[in-house]
Amino acid sequence: MEIKILGPGCRNCEKLQANATEALKKIGMEATIIKVEDPKEIAKYGIMQTPGLVINEKVVSYGRILTPKHIAELLQK
Repeated sequence: MEIKILGPGCRNCEKLQANATEALKKIGMEATIIKVEDPKEIAKYGIMQTPGLVINEKVVSYGRILTPKHIAELLQK
């Protein structure tokens, strides 16, 4: 499984990455977390606000910081 955090490296992006890491630990799942900071790469996902969360190349959230619980629910689908 691959998780991407889309954003310029701001506090919100860091918080989303921390929440994703916590969610993975809570459900005992392993995944690769990749930070995507290049604006051209972010634009390819069609999001208008960061941070963005992409799971296995599918945009599941953007413009907000999901809680670890919400991320865990998305990962288990």
